[in-house]
Amino acid sequence: MARHERDFFNEREERKPATFTCPKCRHRAEYQVRWIRRLKKDRPPRGADAEDREMHRKLRDYMVRVDDMLSCPRCRRRFEIPSHQSIAFL
Repeated sequence: MARHERDFFNEREERKPATFTCPKCRHRAEYQVRWIRRLKKDRPPRGADAEDREMHRKLRDYMVRVDDMLSCPRCRRRFEIPSHQSIAFL
């Protein structure tokens, strides 16, 4: 039986501060970036077979960045967040 990721994780949205520089006007500012924190549940889901239990044992907590674009407070132009970190393992 195919399992979904939500069967193994609890999700919670968080905001974390990050400093970025606008590529248009070069203004450096701190932004609140939204992330989804996925915490592994303490038990495998009900009805899990041996393969699901093994997969649950190997899983780790992680965060996924939700925001891809930010708006500069000075020039009001939107710019893309550098994609060097869109997933962070905890």
